Amino acid sequence: MKLTLATDAWLPQVNGVVRSLSATLDELTRRGHQVETLTPDRFFTVPMPGYASIRLAMAPRFGVRRMLDKAQPEIVHIATEGPIGWAARGWCLSRGVPFTSAFHTRFPEYAAVRTGLSAERFWPIMQRFHAPSQAVLVSTQSLAHELAGRGIAHTRRWSRGIDQNQFKPDGVRHPAMGALPGPVLLNVGRVAPEKNLEAFLDAPVPGSKVVVGDGPALESLKRRYPQVLFLGALSGEELASAYRAADCFVFPSLTDTFGLVVIEALACGTPVAAFPVTGPVDILGLDGCGVDEGMEAPAGAVDAVLERAITAALAVRRGDAARLGARFSWERATDQFLTTIQAALEASERPARAAA
Repeated sequence: MKLTLATDAWLPQVNGVVRSLSATLDELTRRGHQVETLTPDRFFTVPMPGYASIRLAMAPRFGVRRMLDKAQPEIVHIATEGPIGWAARGWCLSRGVPFTSAFHTRFPEYAAVRTGLSAERFWPIMQRFHAPSQAVLVSTQSLAHELAGRGIAHTRRWSRGIDQNQFKPDGVRHPAMGALPGPVLLNVGRVAPEKNLEAFLDAPVPGSKVVVGDGPALESLKRRYPQVLFLGALSGEELASAYRAADCFVFPSLTDTFGLVVIEALACGTPVAAFPVTGPVDILGLDGCGVDEGMEAPAGAVDAVLERAITAALAVRRGDAARLGARFSWERATDQFLTTIQAALEASERPARAAA
């Protein structure tokens, strides 16, 4: 199978989409698959308005067509709805090559936050983009139900994983966090308006608050919340040490489609507090005990009132959090990815075989 992966999100960006794609690519390579990549580093790029660390390919249509004509893939997976994604989609439709797509990011809601327009203005764009896809890969069942209500019903499950050698309960704990008055409450992720960080930073709970990450709202939040420890972007073992040093991981986002940082925190033995929305509720369940083969004890808590979720999560045993986090692996997630890709390729070949 000759597969090409097209994405507008790629290194050196640090976010859940990039980590998911790069980990999947590593796992595919480990299994002996050869995957061509169409990524922003192969094009002339410009900073995304309002978010300079994300660079978008400028007019990539002809470059994408040239690269795909050379690669001659049997199927293309389009990960994002950006310039590269639209160009790859156009090539597939013009050449009759099947493609799958993914719904990683709530673009309509993110665009609404940044423009002040209603998210409903942007949903038709998503519907149009994904309509000809053989399958739309989504990370959770609740997201699949939501998209079905939006007219995007041809979804398939593609969960997420963690590096289990890195994110584990045993290991060094971040020294800067160890010196803070407890309980220590942590958030990790992009520091941007759509992440709803104010809900965490304003929550009336005792202890110390720590934010790990970078983004366009970082300097503003530093000025507004001088009592919060902002550590900037961390990666590798340093990131894992921050998870371990926290008593509770707080995930206030209302717009994420999964929340890779949630399972990283759990795998490090850190209980999670979140709102009962897509992503956290698909990982923790409404009772905190998970959704697939639920556990006997909670690994975290979800609640419409965030401070109640934090209080409940602080009572969770770290070992129970770690057990739920350890269930997520890139091997299992890649199995799901390959199953969907192979099924999509076979489905696209049926009409040709029937005609013959």
